[in-house]
Amino acid sequence: MIRHMSTQIAVRLPDEMVAFLDRTVATGKSPSRAALVASAVEREMRRQAAEQDAQILRQRGAEDDLDDLVQWGSAHIEVED
Repeated sequence: MIRHMSTQIAVRLPDEMVAFLDRTVATGKSPSRAALVASAVEREMRRQAAEQDAQILRQRGAEDDLDDLVQWGSAHIEVED
């Protein structure tokens, strides 16, 4: 069993956000307010990581060490359905 450390924090949210959290939990779409907030933070972490990756691609271009191998393979390997 993997145990994750967690830290309890206090967060102030607008009333409409709290109402949304409560409705989501009440309808069973999320097990708790904390789970829904954690899911939203995880989604934002992934979005920021993807944004950073896109920035790197814009700066460096998409070419990498495997491009030549892929090009050779597509010209020399026949794939059957």
